[in-house]
Amino acid sequence: MSDARLNVLKTYKLYVGGKFPRSESGRVYEVTDSKGNWLANAPLASRKDARDAVVAARKAFAAWSGATAYNRGQILYRVAEMLEGRRDQYVREVAEAEGLSKSKAAAQVDAAIDRWVWYAGWTDKIAQVTGGGNPVAGPFFNLSSPEPTGVVAVLAPQESSFLGLVSVLAPVIATGNTAVVVASETSPLPALSLGEVLATSDLPGGVVNVLSGRTAEIAAPLAAHQDVNAIDLAGAGEELAKELEIAAADNLKRVLRPQPVDDWAAAPGTDRMTAFLETKTVWHPTGSLGASGSSY
Repeated sequence: MSDARLNVLKTYKLYVGGKFPRSESGRVYEVTDSKGNWLANAPLASRKDARDAVVAARKAFAAWSGATAYNRGQILYRVAEMLEGRRDQYVREVAEAEGLSKSKAAAQVDAAIDRWVWYAGWTDKIAQVTGGGNPVAGPFFNLSSPEPTGVVAVLAPQESSFLGLVSVLAPVIATGNTAVVVASETSPLPALSLGEVLATSDLPGGVVNVLSGRTAEIAAPLAAHQDVNAIDLAGAGEELAKELEIAAADNLKRVLRPQPVDDWAAAPGTDRMTAFLETKTVWHPTGSLGASGSSY
């Protein structure tokens, strides 16, 4: 009996609504490594796939935004745990996608795992940083608190297939938003594999939806979609970003324009969390404790 066996090639699929569909169009495109060698066929998502992802994200928003911040932190930490267990797979995929040595790819993957932990720690702290009591002229309590914007379309960075992706996705969902992610066009495989981790990390289906394909083709309907509340243009070039920003203005979407990032491993700060938060301010009369007129 021969010991030779056929390799089981992986079939990459989209991640939408907690499930793994193929593109409704049936299309795929070839993904190659930095030397042009074939790696896999990735789904070529269509406008219909983009709309389906928005529907899934909207359906998941109420429960995810209504969950306690502590619970969201637990789930983000669970994502880090699951990634740690599949570290070798991601090191290989990142090395192939970006033409990195194994050690450099490992550093990128480790930084991405650490980033999930970092944002997990912020979920129940961002409210204290961005909210608070406001002094007003009158007998009122005036309290401001952050709330998620809603459904956010995220164009993942083109050059950083995994660490860059995590750096733009994690802050969006940490604060209670749901996301439709357009993976790096040339290096989508780490993002598609991330869907497999998210599906087994207690993250409710629809909170994150991952599409692969031509960035401009998928981003156009997302930017114009009336049920998308915000868009992060990290993975768009200058010309495409301008077109998408014009389309996004139709329903007053929040737009985060592309910003140069020298090192995705650098400390991210809170900017990407606050970019997709709204501030709710509540006024309440202080009342009176008695005839003396003292108040609280």
